[in-house]
Amino acid sequence: MGTILTGTCSWTDRALLTSGWYPPGLRDAEGRLRHYATQFPVVEVDATYYNLPSARNSALWAERTPDGFRFDVKAFSLLTGHPTAPNALPADLRPALAGRRGHRAGHTETDPKLLDDIWQRFSGALEPLRRAQRLGTLLFQFPPWFAPTDPRAKTLLAQCTRRTAGWPVAVEFRHPGWWHDDERAETTAALKDLGMSAVAVDMTQTLPTSIPPVTPVTSPRLAVARFHGRNEAWGTGTKEERFRHTYTPQELTEWIPRLRDMADQADEVHALFNNCCADAAARAAASMRDLLDTPTTPD
Repeated sequence: MGTILTGTCSWTDRALLTSGWYPPGLRDAEGRLRHYATQFPVVEVDATYYNLPSARNSALWAERTPDGFRFDVKAFSLLTGHPTAPNALPADLRPALAGRRGHRAGHTETDPKLLDDIWQRFSGALEPLRRAQRLGTLLFQFPPWFAPTDPRAKTLLAQCTRRTAGWPVAVEFRHPGWWHDDERAETTAALKDLGMSAVAVDMTQTLPTSIPPVTPVTSPRLAVARFHGRNEAWGTGTKEERFRHTYTPQELTEWIPRLRDMADQADEVHALFNNCCADAAARAAASMRDLLDTPTTPD
């Protein structure tokens, strides 16, 4: 059986910082990350979705964590077809995006050369993390418009595959159609052919946009599960409303056989909690760790 690692989708979320989860006196970035790494062996970096990472930060993350610790790094928004304001880009790249219809409100046909430039900067900044063997995977979370029936989706996925050659990639779909019964086998086969890890999702199942809790394993190296909470404000409310949820022991226990089955098929499974209100994600990750009887730190 592979190793199941539990953690949260951020260690710097403002709600977590103000919740009292960190010991008193830990006010600096180094101290917080070092403390987090004593509690969990994996974390997701979500800041890279909003802004490109820096090589300096990647090197510091590696220095401040023990061998075996994993960072799953979320891909920059423009690389996954999300709305991106020009100000999120480095100054020299902003003119290439400014004025393009849809760059704020939804999908836009972005110049492939611009995406190539962004990828080079994004991946280059993460090289220190990869060299230190701290990089778990790059998380490409595609938006709700990204449907299996949309030809733009297939094109973007093919471009993503080309750019990320040689890098570990996990894919989360926000359109439920990819995992409906009539598409599930084809989606699984496609991700296997591409060498990409499928991301399983836990969320409320009461909405038309709900992603079913399927757990396909498409890479023998890594499988990923992200726990978004079960709030029915998903897709409509504020961030706090969408992700506000306290996982019950019963809800976590539902996932024990699923995660163990995933671990039977992959060397490593990352179970990451995104119910980011106060310390709810950290408490849920610790409870899941205890239920799985996994170690609190990497071997």
